[in-house]
Amino acid sequence: MDGLPPLIDQHSHGAVHGELGLGSFETHLAAAVGAHGPAPAGTSYFDSFTGLAIRRWCPPLLGLEPRCPPARYLARRREVGAYRAGRLLLRGSGIGTFLLEAGTPSDLTSAGELAAAAEAGAHEVVRLEPLAEQVADTSGSVDSFIGYTAEALYAAAQHTTAFASGATYCEGHAPEAGEVRRAADRWLRRRRPGERLGEPALVRHLLWSAVATGLPVQLHGPDPRPLAGFLRATTGIGSDLVLLPRAPHHRRAAELAAVHAHVYADAGPSPEETLGRAPFGKLLFSSGARGLPELYVTGARFFLRAMDRLVREWADEGLCGAEDGRRITEMVGSGTARRIYRLSAEAG
Repeated sequence: MDGLPPLIDQHSHGAVHGELGLGSFETHLAAAVGAHGPAPAGTSYFDSFTGLAIRRWCPPLLGLEPRCPPARYLARRREVGAYRAGRLLLRGSGIGTFLLEAGTPSDLTSAGELAAAAEAGAHEVVRLEPLAEQVADTSGSVDSFIGYTAEALYAAAQHTTAFASGATYCEGHAPEAGEVRRAADRWLRRRRPGERLGEPALVRHLLWSAVATGLPVQLHGPDPRPLAGFLRATTGIGSDLVLLPRAPHHRRAAELAAVHAHVYADAGPSPEETLGRAPFGKLLFSSGARGLPELYVTGARFFLRAMDRLVREWADEGLCGAEDGRRITEMVGSGTARRIYRLSAEAG
């Protein structure tokens, strides 16, 4: 759509550094399509919907014709150089602001590196569980763990744009102090350095603590329904909650966003499903990209393509006009994210 402001990508993990040969590119592409191991003999992960999208939209950004053979595309990528290719792809994605999980692996770009490469804005989102895990690695007692975790969360709230959690369940009330202490004691006694947080009471404690800061909190649980009690109980506290479920739960997330004033949801890979389940101003775009800068391009193009098709259908049926269609697409693509994440206008 012409005349739209740059998108705001509310969730991604960063792009890889360095050159990528066929094998390493295939590995990242496999992860993007949810596959494990090498492609069947005689095939490639370019033989996937994501692979077709990369071949359609990425070659022109590197000076090639659309749908060129994968070997030619990768050769051009190496010819241009990894750094310049990444910049061209990110700057051609149509994304003007990125919300990136803090503490990304060293082989992926940080928020600052992504901002420089894309000539865009980038903001960190702090994941609660790794924050507690880092504190646990240096805590010698339950008291120090609980105290240092509170301090770390407060310090993070001074600079981060939002918090995030992978909680799959949370009750409609914060755990009692005794329950938190017992859970911390169990976890600290049995864990090894680097072990991930697996105590439900501690995850609930972190969630309620994050909500108390007033910052937005992203909820990345696969199915949002077990969080329904938490969503109801946090009404009026002042923190917006954003549901980012896995497929096929985006429709249910949109329905929960429609019910609760402070709850929002990711528009998902098929906006036509979610836009029929929630007010348009309760839905947001994300690419979910990790690794390949090409995935930022395809994520943005898939979203804009789906929105364009949807609002054209509505226009043909007389439900809305062209200006309404642009306004709705802008709302989901950037406007709502700018409002709830409190972002200033940034040029892409």
